Amino acid sequence: MAFGSFNHHRNPGPMADINVTPMVDVMLVLLVIFILAAPMFTGSVQLELPKAQAAAAPSTPAATVTLSIDGKGQIFWNNDPVGTEALQARLVDAAKLEPQPELQLRADKDTRYEVVAQVMAAAQRNGLTKLGFVTDPKEKK
Repeated sequence: MAFGSFNHHRNPGPMADINVTPMVDVMLVLLVIFILAAPMFTGSVQLELPKAQAAAAPSTPAATVTLSIDGKGQIFWNNDPVGTEALQARLVDAAKLEPQPELQLRADKDTRYEVVAQVMAAAQRNGLTKLGFVTDPKEKK
């Protein structure tokens, strides 16, 4: 005497939910990889300076002073070698001129940045505001 039969099972049909657990696991692993790899990409900047595309020259050239710094740190004022004291004196004299001349800084690519920064700071201390960097033009490919 059976009150029910085993044949009355409901057909479950297709499963409507998507299991996202494996996708979340993969995304978390990728996130960890990117977090660990990000400092390596930002810290490895390879530089080879200076080369730049120059703007067109103005039609009326202003008074210019060329400050050249060779790879050994020797400073030249319009191709004349100068020491730090003579550089200070010439910067003071140039700052008194009206209009002020533009300083064109030509630094060898092997020059230590410390020397370039000292020359720039000396020009700023003496009130010279026009400073430009001279570079080699880019080679066109």
